[in-house]
Amino acid sequence: MFVSLLLAAGSGLTLIDNLGQITLSLGYTDSSIYVSMISIWNFLGRVGGGYFSEIIVRDFAYPRPVAMAVVQVIMAIGLFYYAVGLPGQIYVTTVLVGLGYGAHWAILPAAASELFGLKNFGALYNFLTMANPAGSLIFSEVIASGIYDHYAKEQAALRHRDSASMLIKPLRDDDSLSCVGTVCYSITCGILSGLCIVAAALSLIVVYRTRRVYTQLYGSRG
Repeated sequence: MFVSLLLAAGSGLTLIDNLGQITLSLGYTDSSIYVSMISIWNFLGRVGGGYFSEIIVRDFAYPRPVAMAVVQVIMAIGLFYYAVGLPGQIYVTTVLVGLGYGAHWAILPAAASELFGLKNFGALYNFLTMANPAGSLIFSEVIASGIYDHYAKEQAALRHRDSASMLIKPLRDDDSLSCVGTVCYSITCGILSGLCIVAAALSLIVVYRTRRVYTQLYGSRG
């Protein structure tokens, strides 16, 4: 559950943290609109994720981590949509990733309390939430920033080459690098999409290992 959360929620938080730069790279001048959008969908995901997971466990007696696997696949679809550069990518991605990321924080506490009880719930829950910033730190620094800087340097080099001198001038350390276009984050989103699929597979492993627990808790219902 910890690794699944690290991969999926870490991917979602990475997108949220870099959303301002993503929108600027696509040519939008006001990134606050999209930050507000993903915040709204994040909230709705927390509310909807709770109702969705309750339907799964109470009506069908399926393990609650099934809901986590579903929202992780939804996040993967949203990130993949951006990666392939389809029309309206920023809108589709913010909706799906916002919903999926928010749903984690409605599903996870309930699943943890059902599987491990309430005796040490405070410590357990805080341990699980550590996966969120840990995943964001790794993915933002290693993946997102590295790929963005790579393409920013390539574009800066091309701008220098197309100057009057037709020479590629070396970049100084204090030069401001900026990347423009879908390419700045398409590879990053493709990688994060794959990580969300891995997270969904891990959630399904948890489903397989806990199915008897949920059958005992909620009974077998058709």
